[in-house]
Amino acid sequence: MSPVRRCSRTACGRPAVATLTYVYADSTAVLGPLATYAEPHCYDLCAEHSERLTAPRGWEVVRLADASGPARPSGDDLEALANAVREAARPQERAAEAGGGARRVDPTEVARRGHLRVLRSPDS
Repeated sequence: MSPVRRCSRTACGRPAVATLTYVYADSTAVLGPLATYAEPHCYDLCAEHSERLTAPRGWEVVRLADASGPARPSGDDLEALANAVREAARPQERAAEAGGGARRVDPTEVARRGHLRVLRSPDS
């Protein structure tokens, strides 16, 4: 048996490049990049069959973008990351004084470290 997955279409032996699944409740056919492993309810399609895919009348075809190459972060992503790092490095007292992202103080919260919180027992 060949390690390369083949197109699920009858009499087509070309290598598969996309996976087709159906969402019957939404009348939607979803065509995306080749799935990590073959599943019984999915159909692997070659490039030609994935390009020519049509759905039944009344159905919608959703074509997911091929993420074959690594996505490069945009300038906005890098700026947001830098702002998040600066905010996390700022002590909690100065952040509260600056008014940047004033949080509602939870009376059951005893301490906070990053995204983790120490809570007071509801019994006490």
